[in-house]
Amino acid sequence: MNSISGLQGFQDRFDGPLYMRLKLAFEAFIQARHLQQGDALPSERDISEICKVSRVTVRRAIDALVDEGALVRRHGSGTFVAAPRERLEQPLSLATSFSEDMTRRGMVSSSTWLDRGLYLPGADEMMTLGLTGNSKVARLKRLRLADGVPVALEHASLPSDILPDPENVDLSLYAHLARLRARPVRAVQRISARLLTQEEARLLVVPEGEAGLAVHRVAYLASGRAIETTKTLYRSDLYDLVTEQIIGPA
Repeated sequence: MNSISGLQGFQDRFDGPLYMRLKLAFEAFIQARHLQQGDALPSERDISEICKVSRVTVRRAIDALVDEGALVRRHGSGTFVAAPRERLEQPLSLATSFSEDMTRRGMVSSSTWLDRGLYLPGADEMMTLGLTGNSKVARLKRLRLADGVPVALEHASLPSDILPDPENVDLSLYAHLARLRARPVRAVQRISARLLTQEEARLLVVPEGEAGLAVHRVAYLASGRAIETTKTLYRSDLYDLVTEQIIGPA
């Protein structure tokens, strides 16, 4: 029990719901190496007594840390500090697909399809892709995983004359477009941060209200035609977006 006695008074050091403050306190404890990889946590009852909170609060905090991979439960043994997850870096200077990024890192990419099909375009799709109201747009919505861990939600829209068969897209959209001789050559990306909705948090296996990195990309053919608009929401605890800049002469 002495190993977490330093958590006492955590309520005054963090903001938010009580369980979230306890979660943040555990994260700070782990980052400061007061708890290290492989260390076992005391029982929920002991943590409840030390921190002077209910066992429900303790359980919610631990559940959130398990969902994020900071802690791991072993049946019959207890809860332990997990090995740290490697953060993924996405270079913004390269217009590559998620599958290509994971392959480059030696990781296995996979997807859970949430929707794919042909639809009438919405106003944003018409404006960005230069479509008329009578056109069709191919929409691809999926959860992207790296080595089985959910890391991003992706919503892509393309004109139907570019992607007439969205149901035939397998793992990599860009590989499919390359076979159709319609792979984009450049892209413009806009980045912002926002809180995840309840459904987004459920799919990404993080607590509701966590921050996500939102990237809106518009990709172009060599002719200059915009053929893809994609909105991707990344887990901010696993993903870093990196850019390289050329520094000119003074």
